[in-house]
This record gives sequence, structure tokens and C-alpha cells, in this order.
Amino acid sequence: MEETSKLQLPETFLSFLEANGLDPSIYTHGNSIPRYVRLKPGFEDALEEIESQINCKLDKVNWLPGFYSIPPHVHIARSKAYQQGTMYGIDAASGAAVSALAISPGDHVLDLCAAPGAKLCMMLDLLGDKGTATGVDVARHRLAACRTMLLKYGLAERTRLFLADGTTFSVPPTTNLPCMDDHEDTFTQWTSRRPYKQRKQEAKARKNSVLPQNGQPEVIFYGQGSGVIGLTKKQLYTSLDQDDYAYCGYDKVLVDAECTHDGSIKHIQKFEQWGWTTLERRVLDAERTDRNLSALQLNLLRNGFRLLREAGTLVYSTCSLTHAQNEDVVDQFLAENSSAELQEIEMAEDWPCRSGRTSKTLRFDHSTSATSGLFVAKIRKLPSNEAKKNVL
Repeated sequence: MEETSKLQLPETFLSFLEANGLDPSIYTHGNSIPRYVRLKPGFEDALEEIESQINCKLDKVNWLPGFYSIPPHVHIARSKAYQQGTMYGIDAASGAAVSALAISPGDHVLDLCAAPGAKLCMMLDLLGDKGTATGVDVARHRLAACRTMLLKYGLAERTRLFLADGTTFSVPPTTNLPCMDDHEDTFTQWTSRRPYKQRKQEAKARKNSVLPQNGQPEVIFYGQGSGVIGLTKKQLYTSLDQDDYAYCGYDKVLVDAECTHDGSIKHIQKFEQWGWTTLERRVLDAERTDRNLSALQLNLLRNGFRLLREAGTLVYSTCSLTHAQNEDVVDQFLAENSSAELQEIEMAEDWPCRSGRTSKTLRFDHSTSATSGLFVAKIRKLPSNEAKKNVL
């Protein structure tokens, strides 16, 4: 790849930046942003050994427990620590979004846009050996990579992964309750081995469509402690009445919504190799970056909030720098939901970030944070008695 200072951005992307009030010069700073890794809890004593494997020092990120920075040119894929699941790469800003959820052991957590899986891994690290995590994504191949990641890092035990549309997903948290109907098949221990007929159907689905054609979620992985074993399909996929989610919904929900990725400088730089026409097709389609994408983001936020229990916490984030995909989405959502309360992220007092246009929201960027760009908003679902006071 050429030096980033020589990166020639296409006119369509420059027009997108101009329309959103963004300075193109930010894309000359990619090589100054460090890489970040997170050590799995309990491996802090292996720090010197890991440093010898990657031949550089791991600098502790003082404001984010478990995180370390390394120079941007250092690769970790060949290190024993990476291959054996002792550490994984995740940007510090993404780690901050997960931290804002304040996950506690025993929580039932939902990652509504889970692939490729680094944030879900961190959520599971924070859960420890109690609670469950559910990951949802629309792309089968990305969920397969997520499953591989969870297994590699030993975090799959309490996890469910669903191929589903995050705007309509309705499967609540579940506990391991045995089925009382002897005439209906139940889920047994998950295995990667599949009958030939099923493997053929899955291959056809991967080729023709990313989502099940009947619109129903498809569980593609579940751990032994995830609460799936012993359930029938009907039990697993049964949706709750709307009012029931307030009491039986998820404790914490992360909506790291699909976006234009313009805040991820390294991601944008990759299009020089992939081809700028790929950027235009994937990111800059006029309809997608205007009405359709913001509508998708708003619907993901709405559904994530619907699945949240009362007094539960949701974090909405994107790696876009635009207002249209961040503050505008949050502002519209808050205006239509009296039970939604935007909250201060108290732990962010020591974070290297700045306030968003909407009070209590946060923004990370290369100049302020030495991270990728990320917008973060923390929302609490008010109990019904508090929500009624908001209306009055």
C-alpha cells in the first residue's frame, strides 16, 4: 500500500465527506494510530513472554483494563499467544463501547450486530462463568468466523449465535429447561458434523441468500451452558408478548450498527487495494447513505431496545463520523420513546474522547483518542412508573 499521505481518495468519497462536514485530511493519519489488543483475564503474568513472541513492548492502556497498544506495523497472527487464544485484536474505542454496558456476571447480554466477534468475546470475558451471550448477524459466513473465534478463545460455552435480521429478531434469553413432550425433537449438544442433506442445504443457502428464506432466525451455534440444549425449536424460537420483554428481556444490549465505516481510517485505506469502485458499491450508494441506512440504524436501535428488560442498558455505536448516522438517529429514537433515558457514561471521565453533539454521547477519533472513530450512546429502559412521569 502507498504511504497514506499519498492516498488518492475518489471524488465520490470526497463528495460524501464534504456533504457531512468531514475533513479529508484525517485519512493521512492511519499509520500513526496504534493497534490494540486485549489479554484474556488471568494471563497478565504472561506479558513478558508475549512481548518476546511479537518482538515489541505491550503498552498498557491505562484508561481501559485489559487493553494494550502496539505499533501499527506489528502483526500478532503468528504469535503463540494469538494462536492459542491468549489475546485478540480489538480497537480500544470498541472496547470502550462494550465497557459502557457495565456488564456483570450473570447478565443475559445481546450483541445485535455481532460479527466478526471481537466485541462479543469481550462481553463474554466480562460475564465470566455466569449468564449468557447471544450474537445475531445477517451474514452466515461472518457468523461462521465469529463461531471460530469464540471456540478459539474458549468463550463458546454460554453463547448462542443466530443468523437473523437484527431489526426483527425476537428470541428472548433462555434457561436450560427440558422439554416435556417426548414426541418432539429437542436440541442436543452442538456439533460441527452435519448430515449430508443438511450440509447441502446450508451450502445452497450460503450461495443464494445470507438469511433463511422463511424469515425465521436460524441458530448456527450454541454452547453447552447457553440454555438451548433440551429445548424444542418451538420453545427456542417462541417470541414473547411485547410487555413480557420488560421482565424477561436482555439485561444488556449492544447495537453496533451497520454504517459507512468512514471513521475507521484503516478500513477506508484498504479500499485502495480492494478498489475504489468497491467502496462506492458497499459504502457510498446514494440511497444507502441517505434514507435507507439511517432507517436501518434506527430500526436496529428500536428492536434492540424492545428486547431490553426494564432498567436494562443499551449501547448504540457506529464507526461513522457523521451526525446523520449517530446523533440524528439517537435524537429521533429518544423523541419517540418516553421510556428511553440517555445516560452519562460515568466511567468515561478518564477516557480520551470528546462529547458528541447530543449531550451525554461520546466520540472517539484519531486525534483525540489515538483510536478509530466511534460514536457511543448509553440508553436505559425506564421502569413503567418512571416512564409515565416522563410523559406527564
